[in-house]
Amino acid sequence: MHELLTPQQMAEADRLAAECIGESYPLMLRAGEVLAQIILERFVEVRAVDVLCGPGNNGGDGYVLATILREHGLGVRIWRAEEPAAGTDAARAAGECTVERFDLASFQPDTSNLVVDALFGAGLARPLEGVYGDALRRCAEAKAPILAVDLPSGVSGGSGQVIGTAAAAELTVTFFRKKPGHLLFPGRSLCGEVVVADIGIPGNVLQSIDIRCHENLSSSWRHLLPRPSFDSHKYRRGHVGVFSGGTTATGAARMSAMAAARAGAGAVTLLSPASALAVNAVHLTSIMLRRIEDPEELSTFLNERELASVVLGPGFGLGEKVRNFADVLLRFTSRSGRRLKVVLDADALTGFAGDPEPLFEAAKENGGGTVLTPHEGEFARIFPDIAAAAELSKVDRARQAAERSGAVMVLKGADTVIAYPDGQAAINSNGTPYLATAGSGDVLAGMIAGLMAQGMPPFEAACAAVYLHAETARSLGPGLIAEDLPARLPVILSAYLEPPARG
Repeated sequence: MHELLTPQQMAEADRLAAECIGESYPLMLRAGEVLAQIILERFVEVRAVDVLCGPGNNGGDGYVLATILREHGLGVRIWRAEEPAAGTDAARAAGECTVERFDLASFQPDTSNLVVDALFGAGLARPLEGVYGDALRRCAEAKAPILAVDLPSGVSGGSGQVIGTAAAAELTVTFFRKKPGHLLFPGRSLCGEVVVADIGIPGNVLQSIDIRCHENLSSSWRHLLPRPSFDSHKYRRGHVGVFSGGTTATGAARMSAMAAARAGAGAVTLLSPASALAVNAVHLTSIMLRRIEDPEELSTFLNERELASVVLGPGFGLGEKVRNFADVLLRFTSRSGRRLKVVLDADALTGFAGDPEPLFEAAKENGGGTVLTPHEGEFARIFPDIAAAAELSKVDRARQAAERSGAVMVLKGADTVIAYPDGQAAINSNGTPYLATAGSGDVLAGMIAGLMAQGMPPFEAACAAVYLHAETARSLGPGLIAEDLPARLPVILSAYLEPPARG
């Protein structure tokens, strides 16, 4: 269940499901049943539940839930500010519920009770204020245990942004599929554990919905991971070039180079200025070394050796040199007619700040083989207008940047988003704060290049690298430094690979 539905798409899935079964009310009954089952299983010590019901379908789920919990002997109170509109499923659920109602304005959370947030869920389109916002603020201040229905009220299902007020849940139960707001920060930090429950919506309703976003799970790319055959040789497994900076800025490139090798590339060459050859040579064993000083030497090398992919940017330095090198790489075509797969990171992005159009033009000429890996600061330097558009979600920002640049966009962070120029996007959900350390992005850039060098398509290579990068970091845990990541990667990668094919 890797698909992510916007609130509008989820409403369409509900509508299509209702058409299949003849009416929508059974879905609400099933939602209440599932919520009750989860509460009875997960919160066995709870003897009383306060259900905060909104006026829409989220509140309707709450009324059904309250009825079932009382039948199981729990003390239940419903708190509401307004009744559901007449003729709706929520009004029907409220009419069938005999649990006593109280005025939401008078609600004071009791920390020994479970609070069920069934106010608004993912579909909220206006700031959560007034009596609803006040109730949630009191819950947050009291640190009351909260189960959120669908999504913590006040969190946008589309962007994960807080609209007005929201209170953090211990557990969020959503239905059929997650929404982007479950994975994008700050919403992700407010959801607690997220459980996706089956309420009887048939999976085939997705065939009528144009889904363009998914959770970055291994099921989307695992089958495309490179698996060398027994007759492979090093160059058949892909040759990666990584560009080094000057004497005092060589470490980032070496980490990228080692990551490319550990991701399975058969050969990796570090391309170094003359001033840094000695210091790089001291630290390299399996990684090859070549002097590259200027665009002419770069063009000569590219024509001599059949590189599959390159990494430019980590520790490289700013100025005309990085812009010129990027232009050569993005426009290069080998004697066999192949385009280079190019990963641009760090200085290769900042180097185009203020004048990114030449980068976008060259990336489009590269025909979809370019991957840009900015963090938020670098993103703002080359896409200032997109970065400043507060109404855009992180997914929308990554999509617009991918379309404008013609490149796969890896917008890094705790909720890294990978976007393709055609609008496809993936949100990574296994990130760890241990990756917030210098050099981890350099390793990621090398991993992407290493997978692309072996023939993995750029979008899927980026998705796989982001996921495996995080898994590697999670396996290392506290004390992680970026140098640890390449050596640990083969252990993690092996769990996702089948034995090599014969022949």
